Amino acid sequence: MSAFRAAPPGVFELQRSSSFQASKAPAHRYAPEEGQRKASNSEVRETEYDYEDEEVDESVREDMTKLEDTFPGISERFRLVNRIGEGTFSTVYKAEDLLYDHYDNDWDIFGQAQQKEAWVSPPSKRRRVNGEQTARRNCRYVALKKIYVTSSPIRIQNELELLHDLRGCRAVCPLITAFRYQDQVVAVLPYFPHTDFRIQYRTFMVADMRHYLRSLLTALQSVHEHDILHRDIKPTNFLYNPELKEGVLVDFGLAERQGSEYTSACLCTHQSYVRRSRIVSSHYSKNPPSSGLSAGYPKNDSRPSRRANRAGTRGFRAPEVLFKCTSQTTKIDMWSVGVILLTLLGRRFPFFNSADDIDAMIEMSSIFGIRRMKAASAMHGQIFETNIPTIGEKGYSWEKLIKWSSCVEDLTESELQATRLLSGLMELDPNKRFSAEEALQHEFFTNPVHHDVKWGGNPDSADSARTMRPWKKKKKMKLRCYDDQCPYNV
Repeated sequence: MSAFRAAPPGVFELQRSSSFQASKAPAHRYAPEEGQRKASNSEVRETEYDYEDEEVDESVREDMTKLEDTFPGISERFRLVNRIGEGTFSTVYKAEDLLYDHYDNDWDIFGQAQQKEAWVSPPSKRRRVNGEQTARRNCRYVALKKIYVTSSPIRIQNELELLHDLRGCRAVCPLITAFRYQDQVVAVLPYFPHTDFRIQYRTFMVADMRHYLRSLLTALQSVHEHDILHRDIKPTNFLYNPELKEGVLVDFGLAERQGSEYTSACLCTHQSYVRRSRIVSSHYSKNPPSSGLSAGYPKNDSRPSRRANRAGTRGFRAPEVLFKCTSQTTKIDMWSVGVILLTLLGRRFPFFNSADDIDAMIEMSSIFGIRRMKAASAMHGQIFETNIPTIGEKGYSWEKLIKWSSCVEDLTESELQATRLLSGLMELDPNKRFSAEEALQHEFFTNPVHHDVKWGGNPDSADSARTMRPWKKKKKMKLRCYDDQCPYNV
């Protein structure tokens, strides 16, 4: 891993061990060539000005103070502004890069000038320095990702190496540098202003969905070309800026190289005739239960359990992850993209809200039906059984499900086109599921239908072509749609 020693100004530089150096560690801008540094830390501190800070909770302020106290030298390079994210393995802070102008920032692929235009910073202040008024300098922000000490050192190194390999890929957040002090690791990433997805999904029209998905799929195409599985695609890991119509993919803490965790080839990697013969010759096929369903499962099962990577977030895991496929591919990320599109079209977030893998399969089977779920499980050498009476054999079409979910009578032509893309993304068979490249070639992007209306609310009298669609108002505690068969009726 990388490390640095707290020392006087000028020695806060990244040191690399031989093992990390061999893994193509990035050339860090915090270790410039001789003469490249423009000013010392003391000079920078003398020219600092007053800033308008964001409102910060007292607990967050204490957390940032603790980081500055336990990580010597970090306050001389960065001014912590706020906490912008907190997860299972890390916490992310917004910070001002105090020495931005002292280095060549080749990582700045987002166009600071364009961002500055679209996202107006607070009005500049003036203060007196030696009796003269001096304008406040522009703030350049970065994101500091503090990785918890409970994370595996191998996983931390893996994340940093993958980010370095993806450096320069469009719509993928690059790694600027990383520091370590004792058992603490901090990765420095660009800060990208974005809008909360919980606000966006309520207001997005299909044209907005198209820009969002094009940016996300572009990022995934770059990631998958490097044979990297992100494993945790979800709205909070894609920071989208609606003004720029661009986003960046972040958080590669669960990412892996394709094939790096294969324990044994899954049945889904074989030809269909091989899978068929395996199923026919299995004990379950030769000795089917008389009632049609198994009476139960052995209390003390001596058979070894199948081990497979289950990384990801509940509600966004692909079916092959739930079926413990040992040969997972980049297609698991494409399923997650489909869940995001379903959320946007259905106007429900989160769309899937399962507590565990069993609940997730129940949710999935209520959409696809028992017949297709059995076929999908058999592809991975598993048996799918259920005795829930409300789960049908055939399932429902995506068009009908979106109508139920969004409580509308009909879908527009643009929504029908998006629904056809959705069916290719949320395909149970990963071999038939769209790749990122194939999805970008879909008619939804190459030949879009511009027939779009807003969802819900009051009609827009200014433009009859964009009149908001009628929708059913919900009565008190009821969540009933116009169709009695809707699975969301409560």
